[in-house]
Amino acid sequence: MITKANYLSDLKFNLDTWKRELRFHFDEMDTFEEKLEEIARREFGKKATIPLENFQNRIMIEKDAISKLKHRIRNKVANINQADFNENIDGRLQNEQHTLKDDMRTYIKMHYDLKEEMMDYFREWL
Repeated sequence: MITKANYLSDLKFNLDTWKRELRFHFDEMDTFEEKLEEIARREFGKKATIPLENFQNRIMIEKDAISKLKHRIRNKVANINQADFNENIDGRLQNEQHTLKDDMRTYIKMHYDLKEEMMDYFREWL
């Protein structure tokens, strides 16, 4: 039982960490949207607006991905909170955790790729 409590505590720590990171990324996307709006107001022409519209679309997609990941995290936390401390550790929660872990890893890589592209764009147009 103590082993299971420690195991679930570790899983919950990971989930809480990911939730904070996703909240930060969502806020960061809001900041990037504001910078894109600032560039749009300057009316630089098609050379600036085509990538700008692309970034706006990618931000919407990223925010949607963040919302879905946060929803999955909430569900995972609910599963942990409902865990039966008397059952054997069968790896069910751990296996479920691995798919979320892989999805988070993929999301984070994509986020930082987008962020790097946007920073290059901002450097050019701001």
